[in-house]
Amino acid sequence: MSDLTDLSNISGTELTAEQIQGILNQIDLDITNLLRDGKLSALKYAVAGNAGATADRGANLLALLQARSTYEKLLREQQQRETPDWILSQAEE
Repeated sequence: MSDLTDLSNISGTELTAEQIQGILNQIDLDITNLLRDGKLSALKYAVAGNAGATADRGANLLALLQARSTYEKLLREQQQRETPDWILSQAEE
């Protein structure tokens, strides 16, 4: 796929709460794997250096935490839009 030159032909719909929760779950899994330093670590690439391929795990963790914060905020905003501001009830006599 070639690179885009502008965003005029891009369209889409808002993410659902379920999709956002799925993204949060994936971020949590990536954080866990990064901290465990497992084969499934969130870091899919490494930078070549004098000691071979290395990665800045701290920077990757920070990026994942920032992404998680962004998606948590998006989920809260969406839930607030779906929750009515007023709930009316009437007592029966």
